Amino acid sequence: MRNILCIALACVGVACSSAARSGAPGKDGGADSSPAAGSSGTTGSGGTAGQSGPGGTSGAGRTTGAGGTAGAGGTVGAGGTTGASSGSVGGAGGTSASQDAAAGGAGGTTGAGGTAGAGGTAGAGGASASGGTTSAAGTGGRGGGAGSSSTGGTVGVGGSGGSGGAGGTDTGALDAGSAPRDGGRDAGNDATPAPDSAIDVSRDIVREQSSVASDAGSDAIPVPAGYVLAWSDEFDVDGAPNPKNWNFETGFVRNQELQWYQAKNASVTGGLLVIEARREQVANPNYSATGADWKTQRQYAQYTSSSMTTSGLHMFLYGRFEMRARIDTDKGMWPAFWTVGATGEWPSGGEIDIMEYYNGNILANVAWGTTTRWVGQWDAVAKAITSFGDPQWSSKFHIWRMDWDDQNIVLSVDDYQMNTTSLATAVNPDGTSPFKKNQYIIVNLAIGGVNGGDPSTTTFPARYEIDYVRVFQKQ
Repeated sequence: MRNILCIALACVGVACSSAARSGAPGKDGGADSSPAAGSSGTTGSGGTAGQSGPGGTSGAGRTTGAGGTAGAGGTVGAGGTTGASSGSVGGAGGTSASQDAAAGGAGGTTGAGGTAGAGGTAGAGGASASGGTTSAAGTGGRGGGAGSSSTGGTVGVGGSGGSGGAGGTDTGALDAGSAPRDGGRDAGNDATPAPDSAIDVSRDIVREQSSVASDAGSDAIPVPAGYVLAWSDEFDVDGAPNPKNWNFETGFVRNQELQWYQAKNASVTGGLLVIEARREQVANPNYSATGADWKTQRQYAQYTSSSMTTSGLHMFLYGRFEMRARIDTDKGMWPAFWTVGATGEWPSGGEIDIMEYYNGNILANVAWGTTTRWVGQWDAVAKAITSFGDPQWSSKFHIWRMDWDDQNIVLSVDDYQMNTTSLATAVNPDGTSPFKKNQYIIVNLAIGGVNGGDPSTTTFPARYEIDYVRVFQKQ
């Protein structure tokens, strides 16, 4: 989902980020940045690729470039953490990082998810010295109890609760179930990414905690060999999406899409993030009879939906990105799971469409800059969902994945490789590579617009259901 030009934002002194697939930035009104299949930069079967860039800007206070602090799910208590895997004696109030028979001191909390009650029985092993190693802070992830977050990151793992002292509570993790996107980015108001030193520190913390989580048993998030879990959202807590992980785009954003984006169309229920597209009329507060562009010329929106981003919260450089979701493939639907550059104007900041769908095709695209502003060079692949030979494909969950390193970007669905882009060729005219810099994540459900098609005969509400979003990085 790409095409978009944020002229209105530029007029009020906000630097417009770009015109990519879906996003405030993007190119509206200018040359269409979405290439048709077969055109320059497009490979594979037809279909227009990309969306305009997201409208969010990276705010200050972002977490490290590794995408937030991942912990083992427990809160570090006074007295330090015992590193022993079994039979360790926790100091008073101490936190046991062990899963097996760790004796909790009074009120101690096990980092692997189980809370040690008062009066735990000391197992064999040495007592932990005061001032022991503290595990990284963070909000409790799958299974672990909610820990305090010093950086706003979400603990990606939590493991099953170990044996605590008498009265201990087991808060074992739940395993997520069975997997979509939209794309482009806003050029303006982007905060400077976290320095490399911060990224390195985050990776060290995540590496330490991943070793703990990997011992938590089958309930822990499965981590690919050679990787650590950098960040995830498992959507296990009902209610509004976690504000430490996501912010929302609002209003008409890109690609002349029909929906009005608003936060209330997204909710977490039953272990799923549900983005719901609705047919409902909403007044446009920016309407002007003499408006200069489509965003102000429309008095009403006839549809609503949500677009969520990690801009300003979690940025990533390289890694394995995974989403398990079920997408609505009715007419007019344009779901997407994509990343855009945390700095720079679209498309020079880069766009990666891990998944987008419209008009019967799923797409896997990569875009970077050209000599023409807001016009991208695309490496785009489209595949008809009918080609999978499964009449029930649209009713099932699927796993979309990106493997991104300093050499290539590989995009897949259900282990079927859709597209591979070499970073050696994905270079802006000035010789810079947008894919050797931080990117942030967007998940959204667009309706209609330049690529989405006509939704007039579609039954609403329509749902984009996401089981999890995960980012792993190499050790």
